[in-house]
Amino acid sequence: MSQNNHSGKLPPKSTLTTKRMDTKKKKNIVNHLTCATLEGLSAKIIEVEATFTKGLPGFSVVGLVSSDIQEAKERVKSALLTNDFIFPPLKITINLSPSDIKKSGTHFDLSIALLNALNKEEILEEELFVFGELGLDGKVKSSSTLFPLILSLKEQGLLKRAIVPKVAMEHLSHIAGVDFIPVETLSQAIEILKNKEFKTSTTQFAYQANSMSINEQLFYDCSEIESDFSDVKGQSIAKRAALIAAAGMHNFMMEGNPGCGKSMIAKRLKDILPPLLETEMLTIAKHQFLDGTTPDFKAKRPMRSPHHTATSASIFGGGSHKARIGEVALAHNGILFFDELPHFSKNILEALREPLQDKKVNISRVNSKVQYEADIMFVAAMNPCPCGNALSKKKSCRCSEQEVKRYKNRLSDPFLERVDLFVVMQEVNMNDKMDYSSKELKLMVNVAFKSQMQRGQSNLNGKLKEDEIEKFCQINQETEKILFSAIERFALSHRSINSIKKIARTIADLDQSVDIEKKHLFEALSYRRR
Repeated sequence: MSQNNHSGKLPPKSTLTTKRMDTKKKKNIVNHLTCATLEGLSAKIIEVEATFTKGLPGFSVVGLVSSDIQEAKERVKSALLTNDFIFPPLKITINLSPSDIKKSGTHFDLSIALLNALNKEEILEEELFVFGELGLDGKVKSSSTLFPLILSLKEQGLLKRAIVPKVAMEHLSHIAGVDFIPVETLSQAIEILKNKEFKTSTTQFAYQANSMSINEQLFYDCSEIESDFSDVKGQSIAKRAALIAAAGMHNFMMEGNPGCGKSMIAKRLKDILPPLLETEMLTIAKHQFLDGTTPDFKAKRPMRSPHHTATSASIFGGGSHKARIGEVALAHNGILFFDELPHFSKNILEALREPLQDKKVNISRVNSKVQYEADIMFVAAMNPCPCGNALSKKKSCRCSEQEVKRYKNRLSDPFLERVDLFVVMQEVNMNDKMDYSSKELKLMVNVAFKSQMQRGQSNLNGKLKEDEIEKFCQINQETEKILFSAIERFALSHRSINSIKKIARTIADLDQSVDIEKKHLFEALSYRRR
C-alpha cells in the first residue's frame, strides 16, 4: 500500500516546470542555415531562419528579398510534396537576415527547403553553407551566381564547408581550400543533415596548361595559338612595339592607313601575353559567370573588342536596378581593344581614364553602387584622318585641315597620356617579309616575365605603382642625364616620365639586362607620342 502511495505521488513542482519549459523549447525551435548573396562582386553572408507557429497555415519569406526568392516558395513546395513531405498546419515564416541587405538568386531554394523538411529537428551546423536551386521534382540545380559567390566567400576567408549541387562541381572543383558536399537531390541533402554524414568531395581540377614556378608562386601558360604573327608581313617597328607592350602589359596605340595591319597585330597580341596565376584565372572566370557565359578555365588572358557604336553602359557596366558587368571589367587581366578609336563617343573615351589609372570601374546608381576590378591592357588603332590616306604615298587625302583637326581633337591629352607606346605604321610594300612567329615572340615575353617576377614585383612593368617605379626602374647618372634632356626638350609630364621608365625597364628585361642602359631609354623615348 505504501508502495502504491509512493508511486502515486506527483513529481515536485520544479520538475513539472522544467518539463513544460523543455516542451516549449522544442515547439519554438528557430532553425537556421547559412547562405549568401552578391553585392556587386562581393558576397555577403545571409542567415536563413525558419519558425513554425500556431496560426492560419501559410508560407511566407521575408527580409528584403527579390522576386526570384519569392518564387522559391512554389519551387520548394513542389519539391517537398513530390518527396512525400506533408506541410504541418502551422504558419511557416522564413527570414533572410540581415534584413537591410537586398537579396537575390535562386540558390536560396535548398536552404529554405531543408529548414521546412527538418522543422522538428534542431540544426546546429554553424560553419555549413547551403547553396542550390530546386527543380519541381526535388533535383538540385546550379545557378550562374554560384561560382562568384563561393569564390568571393573563400577569398574573404568565410567559407570552409558547403553543400552544393553535384552538377556545379565541374566548375567549383577549381576553388581549392573548401570542403564541398555535392548533392543531386533534396532527399539526399535531408539525409546528410539528419545523419551528420558530411562526405566531402576531394576532386581537384588539373589545369591543361604549362606551369612554371617563380619565387614559390605557380604560374600557368597556354601554348595554344589562334592567330600567328608570321601572317603579318613587314611592320617590324610595330611588331617590336607589340612585343614590348605584351611583355610589360603596357597600353599601346597604332596609327596607320587602312589595311596596313593594325587590327591583325592587335588580335595576335592575346596569344603572346604573360602567364597567369591561378587566382587571376579564377577572377577572369568569375567575371565571365557574371556576364552569363560559361568559362573554359584556360590559362589565357581575355580580349574584348567592343564596336565603336557600343553604349557607355555596355562598355563600363550599369543598369537601373541591378548593375551589370561591362566590357572593361570582362577584359580584366587581359586586353581591351578599341578599333577606329576616334569614332568612339567622347564620353566613353574620357570615362576610360579612370580604369586606366585606378584599375577599377565604379558604377553608381540610385539603387546600387558597385566596384569592379579592371586591370586592363588598353590597345587602340586609328586612321591618321577621316578618309585614312593622310600617310599614304600612293593615295591622296580627301580631308580638309579642319576635318583632320576635328578628328584628332576627339582624343584629349589626359586620355592619350595614359597610353604608353605610340607607333605610326608603315605603308604596305610588296617586298615585305615575315620575320617572327607568335611562338618565338611568346618565348621572349616569358623571358621578360621571369625577370620581372624574380625581382619580386607583384605587378608587371606596365602596371607598376609610383613607389614600385622608384624601386624597380632605377637608372644610373649617365642615363638620367639623357632623361632630363628629354624632359626639357619635349616638355614631358610626370606621368609621361614614369611611362618612359616603365617601357625602358621592359626593354631591358627583353634584353635580359639587370640595369636600364642608354639604348633602352633611347628606344623607350622613340615610342612616345609626337
